[in-house]
Amino acid sequence: MSDQSRPMSRYEPAVPAQPTSRKAVKFVTAGAIGAALLVLSGLTLTGTVIAVVVATPILVLFSPVLVPAATVVFLVTSGFFFSGGFGLAAIMVLLWIYNYVTGKHPPGADKLDYARGRIAETAKDMKDRAKEYGQYVQQKAQDATQTQTS
Repeated sequence: MSDQSRPMSRYEPAVPAQPTSRKAVKFVTAGAIGAALLVLSGLTLTGTVIAVVVATPILVLFSPVLVPAATVVFLVTSGFFFSGGFGLAAIMVLLWIYNYVTGKHPPGADKLDYARGRIAETAKDMKDRAKEYGQYVQQKAQDATQTQTS
């Protein structure tokens, strides 16, 4: 009857308990791996400290050369990135203008058309005002000359 399954109580573990020797092997293996990794970590830290101690005088001696060289490298690299970015922006603007001129209606074209219409309307209004003011000044000049002759 021991082959039949019996209902599990909530106090019994769902997985059968492992033998004590298996637990001990797992613990020893985990301890050995942990200790090995801890030793490797310590060796890495020691190597890093030794490298810093050795490299510091070299960096201090060559810093009058390294700092300007690093600055130049940074500036040159930044210049290449900026010029590339501006070149890409110029290509995108030219592509947008080409699409606009060919009638493909790129994004923002409606705002440009609206602005062009407003500028044309304002220019026409200013032209009419200038014409009216010119006529007004001409009329005042004629009136002034007529009053002087009489």
